[in-house]
Amino acid sequence: MPDPISWAFSWPYLLAAATGGYLLGSIPFGLVLTRLAGAGDLRRIGSGNIGATNVLRTGRKDLAVATVLLDGGKGALAVLLAGNWGPDMALAAGLAAVVGHLFPVWLRFAGGKGMATTLGTLLAVSWPVALAACGAWLLVAAATRYSSLASLLSIAASPFLAWWLRGDPQLVEFTAILAVLVWSRHLGNLRRLLRGEESKIGARKREEPPA
Repeated sequence: MPDPISWAFSWPYLLAAATGGYLLGSIPFGLVLTRLAGAGDLRRIGSGNIGATNVLRTGRKDLAVATVLLDGGKGALAVLLAGNWGPDMALAAGLAAVVGHLFPVWLRFAGGKGMATTLGTLLAVSWPVALAACGAWLLVAAATRYSSLASLLSIAASPFLAWWLRGDPQLVEFTAILAVLVWSRHLGNLRRLLRGEESKIGARKREEPPA
């Protein structure tokens, strides 16, 4: 990222970066794609979630893949655009993009669960940390077949991965905040995991989304 521009008072620019990131992150691509494809209102299908897992319940794998890419891409784009004005702006925009996806104003603040947008944001901020988190997700998912558990553990590991790979306290703090946000949207999954009621990858039917 370029060096930050020296502003005597940077908060208006941070606010602008956060606002832009939030608006970009709040675009509900899963809902938009399924409507355009004639698959109905995603909020009335399966769990009602707007993320790729629920898009898959429409039977359209292509739309689910597109949703993952677009949800991740909006987080990365927010970081890259704001990064032209410095790393602090990039982090503010990236964090706001994740918040926008989780709590979009257009949908009465009922958004997705944030893993794709979080990973896209991390990819733009620090690709080694993002790839390590993806690797952790794959390992946990392969071992347990729980997508939700893989999401929870991989995002919880991201601050430690950031410290190990980068040693940057600001990046550690950033990933820790992202982890708290994602965990807050997975509390239902966590309860089902503890009760042994969570759906496994490949299970035929379970109404609540694994991630």
